[in-house]
Amino acid sequence: MDFLYIKALHIIFVITWFAGLFYIIRLFIYHVEAEKKPEPAKEILQTQYKLMSKRLWYIITWPSAILASFFAIWMLVKNPYYLEMPWMHVKLTFVLALYFYHYSCQRIFSQLQKDIIKYSALKLRIWNEVATIILFAIVFLVTLQSAINWIWGVVGIILFGILLMLGIRLYKKIREKRSWEKAEKEALEDKKVK
Repeated sequence: MDFLYIKALHIIFVITWFAGLFYIIRLFIYHVEAEKKPEPAKEILQTQYKLMSKRLWYIITWPSAILASFFAIWMLVKNPYYLEMPWMHVKLTFVLALYFYHYSCQRIFSQLQKDIIKYSALKLRIWNEVATIILFAIVFLVTLQSAINWIWGVVGIILFGILLMLGIRLYKKIREKRSWEKAEKEALEDKKVK
């Protein structure tokens, strides 16, 4: 098979792998937030999120991870000179970090399937940004193909991560303020009705 076809398939499965990783955390967040809902809504929502997570995880995310890795190894076998390039070593380190991230998502998935909730929605939102940082690092490394420029890229990624964390905290404060204002408004309306 032509090298470019292998490369195209690798890229496609990397994209679907990341899509699965991004969406699975959203489903985890919804599952955790459903814990605060009254019954029967809580049970209905959590049952649905378990089913959606299971389908996403085993039909899209895991197969994409396996196929992305398969085509990556195939590319390296066809062109072993890539392994002599310093930027590739750095990229493979980030890929290893991605596997650890995937494994941690597997642990969270397994816990939620058993109704074990160990993380808050906020912690999961922050955890979701780890995949974003890894994605940025890998794309910049592959595009720039430089082992030196990746240092500036990592500094940029860290700054980007800090901005994401600040954005998440701001978003949380805005949501809390809106829910507080809504509750206050409802309380005033209840007083007027009485």
